[in-house]
Amino acid sequence: MTSISVPTSTRNCFVDITKEVKNVVRRSGVQSGLCVVHTPHTTAAVTINENADPDVLRDLVVKYCRMAPASDGYVHAEGNSDAHVKSSMIGCSLTLIIDHGELALGTWQGIYFGEFDGPRQRQVYVQCLG
Repeated sequence: MTSISVPTSTRNCFVDITKEVKNVVRRSGVQSGLCVVHTPHTTAAVTINENADPDVLRDLVVKYCRMAPASDGYVHAEGNSDAHVKSSMIGCSLTLIIDHGELALGTWQGIYFGEFDGPRQRQVYVQCLG
């Protein structure tokens, strides 16, 4: 398993981690198998989405913030319940296919770390299985 450090600069943002995950896959030597990408944080997430137009990520942030606003009568005392909700909506793990030593991503796909309670220094774990 490899740990990737992800610094985040704000709350409610996405950070492109595609390059870092691809580097882990290449270094693993796995030619055919699976790559699991996981974040151990309950107020963050990992997802795949378009990597060509940054407006897509901005639109996602706006929509998630509308679905889980910062203040919505939450009971959790830490004041970050919206971040927990967003994390649960998106998920903390991805399973990707490795083919010929490379991730089988579509032309417009990128891997993103979703930060909903930052800014912070976060971790993403990558495990390649072949």
